[in-house]
Amino acid sequence: MKHTISMREKSAKWQKLKSIDFYFITDSGLSKKGILSDAQEAINAGCKIIQYREKNKSQLQEALKLKKVCKKNGAIFLINDDVWLAVAADADGVHLGQEDADYLVARKMLGAKIIGLTVHNAEEAIEAEKIGADYVGLSPIFMTSTKKDAGRPCGISMIKKVRKNTSLPIVAVGGITKQNAAEVMQAGADSVAAISAVLPGNVRKEVSDFIRIIKNSRKKS
Repeated sequence: MKHTISMREKSAKWQKLKSIDFYFITDSGLSKKGILSDAQEAINAGCKIIQYREKNKSQLQEALKLKKVCKKNGAIFLINDDVWLAVAADADGVHLGQEDADYLVARKMLGAKIIGLTVHNAEEAIEAEKIGADYVGLSPIFMTSTKKDAGRPCGISMIKKVRKNTSLPIVAVGGITKQNAAEVMQAGADSVAAISAVLPGNVRKEVSDFIRIIKNSRKKS
């Protein structure tokens, strides 16, 4: 049964998600100072959303610590893939891939919390909006080494196509750098996520640079 969410709730979430600028995703394998430090530095730089993505070691205690950091700083806290962990940690929501937990099951478990879906084309984005997702992560835009099973790049043209076919907030993911972020934003993305372009460098500086590029791109569009 489809969970009913009021238009006011959905509108409020969409507005919040459309303004997040840079979407930070944890990666302990690339981190220099640990993901708690990375998250805090990203937030200090102005990041408004943190996704806990630890494919090989997702655990409740670490998620709870991250949740505390986000709550203290007013940032959105999402869990990647694991709906049960999202419930246990009382996260603000979850991000699901096409092969992850069923959306309707996740919605039943999470109620009106945020659920984002990975999509690769306009058809999947249309379906995501139809079933009630709160945003889509369009991936991969460019070649990426961070996610081994990311698939073939869909390119800038796909951002434009998805933008024409959905009103959902679009997070562009995959191979995003400071050199191509402006082009990505101008093509219709609402925000960008980058992992290897931020880690293992100076997280605060790199995120600050991305946010500046994103904001400048919005002014020009």
